Amino acid sequence: MKIDLRCGDCLKVMETMTAGSIDLVLTSPPYNTARAVKTDRGLQNMENRYISYEDQKTDNEYIEWTIDIFKGFNKVLKTNGCVLYNISYSSGNTSLMWLVVADIIRRTPLTVADCIVWKKKSAIPNNVSHNKLTRIVEYVFVICRKSEIATFNSNKTISGVSSTGQKNYNNMFNFIEAANNDGACKIHKATYSTELCVKLLNMYAPPNSTVFDPFLGTGTTGVAAKQLKHNFIGSEITQEYFEIAERRIENTTQDMFA
Repeated sequence: MKIDLRCGDCLKVMETMTAGSIDLVLTSPPYNTARAVKTDRGLQNMENRYISYEDQKTDNEYIEWTIDIFKGFNKVLKTNGCVLYNISYSSGNTSLMWLVVADIIRRTPLTVADCIVWKKKSAIPNNVSHNKLTRIVEYVFVICRKSEIATFNSNKTISGVSSTGQKNYNNMFNFIEAANNDGACKIHKATYSTELCVKLLNMYAPPNSTVFDPFLGTGTTGVAAKQLKHNFIGSEITQEYFEIAERRIENTTQDMFA
C-alpha cells in the first residue's frame, strides 16, 4: 500500500500525475456557497470556510474551474475508472450545482451514471426560511467516461445465473446513511465523513485500487482508503489542512481534531 500526499493546487498536481494511473476519484470540492456576513454596515463580508481558497467565485468562474478539474480527471483515470463527486447547493444559490453537472456532461468526455443520496445523521442549522426546506441530504454523483458507461467498475456481486446464462446481481442502492463528519475541527469548517467514504469505496473501488482525492482537506478520504488497504494520492492547497491530513493518515486511530 502506497500513500502519496502533495501540498499544492490540484490542477497543477494532476499535470504531474501519470495518465491512466487512478482507479477511483473520491472527493468533495468547495461548494462555492460562501454567505454574506452581517456587519455594522449591513451585509458586507463573505463568510469563507477555507484558508487558501475563496469560496465565492461567480457561477461562470466556478463552472470553468470545475470543467478544468474534470479534464484533469479524464487524463488520470484508468480505463473504466470513475469519479465519486460529492456536492450540494445552498439556499442562496439553488441552481449552481445543477449547472455544474450539466456542463460536465456537455463539455467533457464524462457523464453521470448514477446519483447517490447521502442522508446525514443531523441537519444543523435548521432553515429559517418560510418556504425552504432544511437539508439533511447531499448528493454524490457517480461519473464515468461516456464511452465506458456500460463497463465502468463497481463491486456489485453476482447473485446467480439463469438457465440462459443471464447474470443476476445483488442490489446496491443509491442511498447511504452516514455521519456528517468525523468531528469538529478548529480551523476547517467543512470536514468530511470517514463512514461515508468507506461505504463509497466498498461500492466502487476494486481491490488494491489507487484512490485520488484532489481536495484532501484534513485527510478523511485518505483515512478511509488506508483502512481498506487501497493506495492513495491526495492533494491539498492549504498547508495547515495538509499537515493535519498527514498526521491523521499516518495514525488513523488518533483524534487529530482534539
